[in-house]
Amino acid sequence: MSNTFGTLFRYTSFGESHGTAIGGVIDGCPSNVKLDMKLIQREVDRRRPGQSDLTTTRTEADTVEFLSGIFEGKTTGAPIAFIIRNTQQRSDDYEHLKDIFRPSHADFTYQQKYGWRDYRGGGRASARETAVRVVVGAVAKQILANKGIEIHAYTSQVGAIALDKTTAINFDAIENNEVRCPDATTAAKMADCIRTVKADGDSIGGIVSCKILNVPLGLGEPIYSKFESQLAMAMLSINAAKGFDYGSGFDNVALKGSEMNDAFVIKNGKIATATNYSGGIQGGISNGEEISFRVVFKATPTISKKQNTINSNGKQIELQAHGRHDPCVVPRAVPVVEAMAAIVTLDLLLLSQANQYG
Repeated sequence: MSNTFGTLFRYTSFGESHGTAIGGVIDGCPSNVKLDMKLIQREVDRRRPGQSDLTTTRTEADTVEFLSGIFEGKTTGAPIAFIIRNTQQRSDDYEHLKDIFRPSHADFTYQQKYGWRDYRGGGRASARETAVRVVVGAVAKQILANKGIEIHAYTSQVGAIALDKTTAINFDAIENNEVRCPDATTAAKMADCIRTVKADGDSIGGIVSCKILNVPLGLGEPIYSKFESQLAMAMLSINAAKGFDYGSGFDNVALKGSEMNDAFVIKNGKIATATNYSGGIQGGISNGEEISFRVVFKATPTISKKQNTINSNGKQIELQAHGRHDPCVVPRAVPVVEAMAAIVTLDLLLLSQANQYG
């Protein structure tokens, strides 16, 4: 089972949804970096369960405990180990699922691949693991901030309700509502949509958009470590992620090259592009423009509606799931998307520095 992500700046995560704790080990973090621990906890709080009636009712404090690699508030260059204790497990909620393969879950594939699985809350397959990613991303974001690089993700669609593409994005407004949409009117409609499907015992999907600002020119490799391919791998590793595009993406598939080529111009004495259909990446390498991408998330597979499935004995049964789950994962996925974007960007930044001499 692969549990490590990254090349120079990399981390390994461990733990299960209903185990004692989840946690991680960050390796390759530069030394002598001053870290704001309150900021790290604040990032984790953005992802934690029980934030509002739009999320799961599991209420975890998600307090981060650092075990190594930090001394007097600065990184030492040694591995940074941390844990987040699980305090609100209700494993009995999953006892009835012990021998059942839930539709669109990892139950069946885990059982077939490993011959054994932790059925409590999905075990290792649970989205609870993403809390670890947010801790790692919070460390990466602080290092990137020292370089002037910013990362902002937000909810751009829930079900059929989408943020108008012409809307000017105010990053300061993202955290002003429970769905993390920067437009208050659209956010209210999204929230109503989530509450409606929740009341019906169902779930809904959506899209998280993300922008990476002030990325220096030259990050990423031309062939197998393209900036966009690294982002895609990171984003599609997030639970419930089903699609990724960057720049103009799928929206402009009908446009001709003459309509969407990014012409080079001089802006403020520097070479830039007049448009940004490329999403800030050309030939796998950052071109100095804003990097933009989107991640599509499916509807949460755990719902309280009755569904047909089979059990481990191959018998067809009817399932009505119990327990705590998000009717829409998108609002809590926003900080996870930011975290993974930060991890990829920092890793490529360090790789770029390693490739230069003199």
